[in-house]
Amino acid sequence: MTEIEQTTEVQETTTRPDGARMQQRSVSRTSQTSGVVIAQRIIWFIAGVINTLIAIRFVLLLLGANQGAGFVDFIYGITGALVAPFVGIFGQPVYGQFTFDWSSVLAIVVYSLIAWGLAKLLTLNRPKEEI
Repeated sequence: MTEIEQTTEVQETTTRPDGARMQQRSVSRTSQTSGVVIAQRIIWFIAGVINTLIAIRFVLLLLGANQGAGFVDFIYGITGALVAPFVGIFGQPVYGQFTFDWSSVLAIVVYSLIAWGLAKLLTLNRPKEEI
């Protein structure tokens, strides 16, 4: 992953009216992140948000949180669609009881693998030294 860095150095010598010479040196640096790196960061950010929400769901189910509470219902509602493809593979979660939700664990693993694959897909046609 490359960041393009450009350094500009300027040196000036001036003579004051009293005959003294002054040297001034200024250095400016600018860096620019490549579009591929920005796209990869966006992919990992989205995956991180999704995985964090699912992890909160997992902890709430593990601790047997009351689904009647607003926050718990909000998290279950948001993550329900994200975990839905994996529900039933290892059994159904039981709300309100201590439950180890394998569906959430599997969802986190699968979404992480998808994010990794998408991030790698962006670098397929890039030369080795730019990655």
